[in-house]
Amino acid sequence: MRKVVDENEREVFQIVSWQYSYCDKLPFDGHNYMRLYVTDVLSQRILGYFSAVKKLWLVPVIIIAVASAFYFKGKCSSNPVVAKPPVVARVVDSAATKRMKQLAFMLDTLFTERSLKNGFSGSVLISVKGQPVYEKCFGYCDYRNKDLMHDTASFQLASVSKNFTATAILWCVEHNLLSLDDTLQKFFPKLPYKGITVQQLLCHRSGLPNYLYFCNSKAVDQTKYLTNQNVIDVMIRTHPPVAAKPNKKFEYCNTNYVLLASIVELVSGKKFKDFMRETFFAPLGMTHTFIYDFKDSTDRKIAISYNSKWQIQADDCFDGSVGDKGVYSTVTDMFKWDQAFYQGKLLSQDMLKEAYAPRSFEKPGDRNYGYGWRLIKQPDGHYLVYHNGWWHGNNTVFYRNTIDTTTVIILSNRFNKAVYQIQPVWNILYGFKEDSLGTGEE
Repeated sequence: MRKVVDENEREVFQIVSWQYSYCDKLPFDGHNYMRLYVTDVLSQRILGYFSAVKKLWLVPVIIIAVASAFYFKGKCSSNPVVAKPPVVARVVDSAATKRMKQLAFMLDTLFTERSLKNGFSGSVLISVKGQPVYEKCFGYCDYRNKDLMHDTASFQLASVSKNFTATAILWCVEHNLLSLDDTLQKFFPKLPYKGITVQQLLCHRSGLPNYLYFCNSKAVDQTKYLTNQNVIDVMIRTHPPVAAKPNKKFEYCNTNYVLLASIVELVSGKKFKDFMRETFFAPLGMTHTFIYDFKDSTDRKIAISYNSKWQIQADDCFDGSVGDKGVYSTVTDMFKWDQAFYQGKLLSQDMLKEAYAPRSFEKPGDRNYGYGWRLIKQPDGHYLVYHNGWWHGNNTVFYRNTIDTTTVIILSNRFNKAVYQIQPVWNILYGFKEDSLGTGEE
């Protein structure tokens, strides 16, 4: 990554921005992809080789920018030669400071390169100190109909949904609807698992088996959607063996969060989707966020899930259960959710401290888990809170530095493990390089 620009490079941003603006009016085809790549290369070469010269270097820069734009205008009239998703750019203009514009430029270079090289399809929003500095959409919302990705298309958040479920539980605790020390038997008397508390469900220390495995074809009809109640019924009927005794060790398990969502329904007297909409989504103005319901016929714009070869990844029986996944949202709505934590609209600061606190210590290391959040210990001792997700072709990333309120949100609808490689983003934002943060863990 090139070094941060200085004051003499202000004009370059104007020239390169003009080139983007001019070329973005052209129809998409393979040559348009090449001109995007050349634009990025030009911008980096210009900044790298001419930064030491004053006004004189503007002459060759202008010539190169104009020539490349007109060259690709002529090329764009030919037939497409590659089948890569087009890039639809919108760098946020609200970042007024020079530093923010520099960050936006460098982030744009990084993610445009990823789109061109890795075929990334999705949406990105990155904020610094609570200020969005970069937002961009890539690829297709609907590849078959060539419907370009846009900022109102909702993505399956996969396991990023867990922080929503955990927040709902903690909200219920603060409103005296339940206690973290309540056991499963209080809510599900017939469940054959004793001594497991709500707290242990939140931090994955219940020892319960994963329903994605015990709800196999022998236990359920996999041609039908499997609801949360269906999962509970299977547990009561078949009593699948536990993975560990309660509170013995950390064992990531989706069953925990299916049960938590069902607990929210029991204590609130509302369906989980209605509780989340009425308590959080609607008050926060998260107009494109909802809990998936296979019975709901509401017409919504959803980013279709694809594998790496652009083949649709259709629903399976497990898409009927929620809590561990099932939240659909956009990067813009996710940013509202992120900011609501700081604004005190979701939980008290004392409860947030509990949510962000590590809960498992049987293994040494800097990584841990709180209540619905994964944690990475930083050199100064505080924890970076985050969660990744992976379901069908959806790869999702939600990283939050709660000290300076920097946030990285990446939502993808085409399977691509490179989505989890966010260390280069951190390098740009903080100007350093440490051990990689990239991981495909859910």
